[in-house]
This record gives sequence, structure tokens and C-alpha cells, in this order.
Amino acid sequence: MRENIHPKVAAITITCACGHSIKTISTKGKDFNVEICSACHPYYTGKQKLIDTAGKVDQFQKRYANWKKPAKGKSTTDKQPS
Repeated sequence: MRENIHPKVAAITITCACGHSIKTISTKGKDFNVEICSACHPYYTGKQKLIDTAGKVDQFQKRYANWKKPAKGKSTTDKQPS
């Protein structure tokens, strides 16, 4: 095995804007600052605001309910091969 080909691993601290910090290891060798983390993200904290899209789905289905239906008096399934 060749020696001295792997990057150096150092202990770093990732600090969030909310003040939460996480200690981990990295090959970058410097501390990181992030804007959002799992301690303050709405998805992980349970404070996520759900948007009701049921009205949009109903509106779409109503708009395209008659699309691609055969015209009255014409049926594509009743034709007999000659």
C-alpha cells in the first residue's frame, strides 16, 4: 500500500445561525457556519406549515373531465372489422 496519499482528517465544528453546533470530522480542516440545521428547520421541528392543495386537484379534474371523450354518436369500440 502506498503511504501518504490520503487526506488528513481533522475534528471540526459546524455551527448553525440558531446557535446549535455539531462536532464532526472532515478533510477540509476548517469550521463551517450554516444557515439552517435539523434543530431549527421546520420539517424536523414539527412546525412545518402544510399547504392545502386539494382544491387545486379538484379544479384540475373538473377542468379536464370531458377531455378526450368520444363525441356523441361516434364510438370507436363498436366498429366491426370487414
